[in-house]
Amino acid sequence: MNIHEYQAKAVIKAFGAPVPAGHAAFTPDEAVKAAEDLGGPVWVVKSQIHAGGRGKGKFAEAQAGEAGGVRLAKSVDEVRVFAEQMLGNTLVTHQTGPAGKQVNRLYIEDGADIQGEFYLSLLVDRESAQVAFVISTEGGMNIEEVAAETPEKIITFSIDPATGFMPHHGRRIANALKLSGDTAKQAGKLGGNLYKAFLAKDMSLLEINPLIVTENGRIVCLDAKMGFDSNALERHADIMELRDESEEDDKEIEASKHDLSYIALDGTIGCMVNGAGLAMATMDIIKLYGGEPANFLDVGGGASKEKVTAAFKIITSDPNVQGILVNIFGGIMRCDIIAEGVVAAVKEVGLEVPLVVRLEGTNVEKGKDIINSSGLNVIAADDLDDAAQKIVAAVKEAA
Repeated sequence: MNIHEYQAKAVIKAFGAPVPAGHAAFTPDEAVKAAEDLGGPVWVVKSQIHAGGRGKGKFAEAQAGEAGGVRLAKSVDEVRVFAEQMLGNTLVTHQTGPAGKQVNRLYIEDGADIQGEFYLSLLVDRESAQVAFVISTEGGMNIEEVAAETPEKIITFSIDPATGFMPHHGRRIANALKLSGDTAKQAGKLGGNLYKAFLAKDMSLLEINPLIVTENGRIVCLDAKMGFDSNALERHADIMELRDESEEDDKEIEASKHDLSYIALDGTIGCMVNGAGLAMATMDIIKLYGGEPANFLDVGGGASKEKVTAAFKIITSDPNVQGILVNIFGGIMRCDIIAEGVVAAVKEVGLEVPLVVRLEGTNVEKGKDIINSSGLNVIAADDLDDAAQKIVAAVKEAA
């Protein structure tokens, strides 16, 4: 789960991280009130969407003006103008894709005198099974560009969970950012505070870009991006309250209600599979034969008929889906349960696209009998290779 910048800043501020003063605003009047409360003389008006590149982004609507999704206002009147232009309009960035995201809230923040910009993030390093710091002097830029063009400017190191964050880790951060004196001490202290926040809130990502040094030598987190481990959210009711469902895919929200692992993609072939590894293999083989998967969907090892029915409904609700591949290997999951769920879902929502079903494993013959006696127009497949070729061919023929 992701949250907005202003929410992320509130989280790290509670752990002692320095952030500029600011207020969220949902209307132009609230934006003006926030600016008046902050006092000025300059303010930053920031679009709040779950995507990076807001400053370089463009609004799809002409009335939103030519500037990006982060703007510097030099008067309260200008704050109002920017708020009216941004709110309700669609911001397109390199991370949103061409469809963009609608701006429903803003963050009005004090302006800052920037002397230097840096990059600092924490993430879970799967290879070492530890929390890793990623640091660069190239703040304010896309870290992907820095990694591709000047990888030597990125420093990474992991924290041993047995020791936690130690003073030498703080010194390593300061050295990587080429800081000295009091600013070096501030950077080291910040690293420790962010590490505590990362662990305490079960984060999967914490990115500060840019981390700045002001003209009077203060370290400040000028932006913050934060993601959380979905499996740990039940321990964090305060974080769950920050969820903004308007930023999420409707199908993914519905899937979460049924405990389904679902991620929407851009392809045309809907997939329903049991097991994450088999789901990945299914998507790979679809691409191998020239198709594009429309989703990742793992119904799990012990799904019920109702859960399978819900999964099928989610797939068919995607207007981009032109064909469906059901690929089940029955270990814990029984093939007859899958078959019953598919039949029930098709009878309820209808079937307007080709459907290929590949079943193997526990109760496979019962499952095939249920499908065959249902009267549905289903294409049977003998194995995964056969299933992938058949669904790709069926979609191309239907097109």
